Amino acid sequence: MSEQTVITDYCPVPRAKPYLRPLLIVFGWLCVVLGTIGVVTPGMPTTIFIILAAWAFARSSARFHQWLYGHRLFGPTLINWENHRVIPVKAKIMAVSMMGLSVTIMALIASDNLMVPAILAAGLSPIALYIVTRASRVPA
Repeated sequence: MSEQTVITDYCPVPRAKPYLRPLLIVFGWLCVVLGTIGVVTPGMPTTIFIILAAWAFARSSARFHQWLYGHRLFGPTLINWENHRVIPVKAKIMAVSMMGLSVTIMALIASDNLMVPAILAAGLSPIALYIVTRASRVPA
C-alpha cells in the first residue's frame, strides 16, 4: 500500500448497537455485491453502493471496513473521497448522464403530464450541480 492508502484502526463514526451490527454487516455485503455488479453492468451505479457499504461497515465491522478501504478497486476511490472529496471524471459523467436519462424517460412515459419530469429534474439538478462542482483529481 502507498502512503496515501494507509488504513488505521481509528474510525471517526459511532459504532452501532450490538444487535444492529449483524444487520449492518449483511446490508454492507449486499451493497458490495450490488456495487460489484455495477462495475460491469452499464447503467447500474457502483459508487453509491460502495459508499453505503463503507457506511455500514464503519458502524459494524472494523475488519470489513478496513478490507473495503484496502480493496484494489474500491479503496482508492473511497480514500480520495474521504480525504479530498474527489469524484473521478468518469463517475461524474456517468452520474449526470443517468440523471438526464431518468428525466428523459420520465418525460416520455408521462408525456401527457410534464409535472412529474419537472419535479424530478428540479430534484436532481442540485445533486448534479454538487457532483459536477467536486474536484476531479487529488490536489498536488
